[in-house]
Amino acid sequence: MDVSQYLEIFLDETKEHLQNLNTQILDLEADPENMDTVNEIFRAAHSLKGMAGTMGYKRMQALTHDMENVFSEVRNGNIKVHPEMIDVLFRCLDALEEYNNNIQSTADEGTNDNEPLIKQLNEILDGKAAEEKKEAPKKAKKTAKTEEAVEEKWNDINLDDSQIRVIQAAKKQGKNVFGLNVVVQESCILKAARAFLVFKAIEEKGEIIVSWPSAQDIEDERFERDFTLIVVSENSLDVIIKAAEYVSEIAQVTGAELELEKVKSYRPVEDIEETDKAKTNALAKAEDKSKAAAKTEKKQAPGKPVVNRTVRVDIEKLDVLMNLVSELIIAKNSLVSATDQEGSANGAIDEHIEYLESVTTSLHESVMKVRMVPIESVVNKFPRMIRDLSKNLGKKMELYMSGEETELDRTVVDEIGDPLMHLLRNSADHGLESAEVRAQRGKPAVGSIFLDAYQDGNNVVIEVRDDGNGIDTEAVKEKAIERGVITPEQAATMAEKDIINLLFLPSFSTAKKVSDVSGRGVGLDVVRSKIESLSGEVEVKTKLGEGSTWTIRLPLTLAIIQALMVVVGGEKYAISLGSIQTIEDIEPGEIKLVQGKEVIHLRGTVIPLIRLNEIVDVESTKSPDANLVVVIVKKGDRMAGLVIDELIGQQEIVIKSLGKYIKQCKFISGATILGDGEVALILDANALL
Repeated sequence: MDVSQYLEIFLDETKEHLQNLNTQILDLEADPENMDTVNEIFRAAHSLKGMAGTMGYKRMQALTHDMENVFSEVRNGNIKVHPEMIDVLFRCLDALEEYNNNIQSTADEGTNDNEPLIKQLNEILDGKAAEEKKEAPKKAKKTAKTEEAVEEKWNDINLDDSQIRVIQAAKKQGKNVFGLNVVVQESCILKAARAFLVFKAIEEKGEIIVSWPSAQDIEDERFERDFTLIVVSENSLDVIIKAAEYVSEIAQVTGAELELEKVKSYRPVEDIEETDKAKTNALAKAEDKSKAAAKTEKKQAPGKPVVNRTVRVDIEKLDVLMNLVSELIIAKNSLVSATDQEGSANGAIDEHIEYLESVTTSLHESVMKVRMVPIESVVNKFPRMIRDLSKNLGKKMELYMSGEETELDRTVVDEIGDPLMHLLRNSADHGLESAEVRAQRGKPAVGSIFLDAYQDGNNVVIEVRDDGNGIDTEAVKEKAIERGVITPEQAATMAEKDIINLLFLPSFSTAKKVSDVSGRGVGLDVVRSKIESLSGEVEVKTKLGEGSTWTIRLPLTLAIIQALMVVVGGEKYAISLGSIQTIEDIEPGEIKLVQGKEVIHLRGTVIPLIRLNEIVDVESTKSPDANLVVVIVKKGDRMAGLVIDELIGQQEIVIKSLGKYIKQCKFISGATILGDGEVALILDANALL
């Protein structure tokens, strides 16, 4: 069976199960007696085992099988949850994560058997086995009795003549013929599914000749707790029994060599051969039926799938859809500009264009909603990470999260995980103080790290804050001087914000020693470059002794935006509407100079001016005496006034990337195609600020 077509579904579902297991085992650590959590973990491990087995990933299947065994015993109350077990289970999840990553990159799980982990899981089970040894004698008697009772079962099966012939032919060829009785656990919910898995496991080792009750009855769950099989195989009885026992929720499998003479419906072959031709013809038909039955036994129609409300869609298909919407918007803009030039002689055309405009806007919003996913999928892995950091660093800490349901574009969500991980590790290692220092400062022994996400206008804001030490700007200054990044003279006049910005330089770290967690200077530079590549920004607020807040601001969408179209020196430019506060008409006399730079005083705020014609290096078309058109833009707490020549108006634009050729020009974030086919550059207000 070719399972490669299911690989993507397998990887997606495995990630979901692993994340679920991480969350549930964390909950179990906090509340070891919660049986709902234990059942949830058992189900997830069981699903993982089944999926891995179906895909042929034996190592993954073996590890999850042993995890499932442990939880089966916890469910039955034979084993208590203890801290060592939790640690082993987390190591198992890391091993499964490793298998999953290998499968993702090579479609193969790798060669690591994780024997030490399997040994540790079995030791947990052995702890329970030791307790059971006392009861062993009683159990032995009971089992022997049961086996005696079961011995009869395959001798009571009604065999037809064709089945007797097949069994005798198999014996003549030197094959083994066994009678098997399989008992399902009382607590088993899906008996038919378990039976199907037993059939599948045995058919890998031999051939099932007869099943009682019939395969159809077993499929329809028309049987009590056990069923009986006659199996032809070249393998030994032990191999067949082990294959059946490997299926979970099977209480007992017993079997023996089949002696045809003991079967109640047995007839000697001579008697069968003496029957007339009509009987022989009937036999031939019966054999055909028997083969067909064997085939249906093998296939076993799967149950009806549960109707789901969600569909998994490849992100590339959504990208194609997005590009088509983009083209539609460009076409709509072309129509608008064409009618503007010709004058609206025809009112009907205007009406059609208005309708087209409303349809394209609705279509764009729908596509954007399809692309939006909650950031929950990214932040779910962090509680486990903080738990591990707490152990590694020897500090007590708690992670509090809010706003996991906040939605972002799928492409952004995929990229945001690493920057957030760096910031959280930073808070855990650099931010939070040791228990002794916290006690001296009168802080709680357990440090708090907060991860909050919320929507703010056209942006999503993610904050990582802690109640730790805050940033020691003096230490940062000393390190920068020591590394020759700045001179002592520069350090003396630097503002706090500029000193904190030094932390974002590549390979800059204030850690005293290099550890697994930090000190290599890889972190904050990665955070800034990754966030900026997503058209976002990072800000830091800190108070020494009280803690720090790292704020990431990201655009909701990266494809289509509402923009203000402006003209500078005869050239058209677009500025994202999300960053614009107001548009002001300023007289030349209102411009003042502060430290040699132009500023204006607007409603109690001093705002620096940026003359766009100087930035983009073109001649302004305005005379120096004329009033200035100033677009006030804002980034976080900072504001600036962009001086332009004239306004065109608001327009929905499609952002087209300029590619890697024009990466040096930071203040241009892309380009757009206007209605008349002209290309206008998009100015990045964040970079200008």
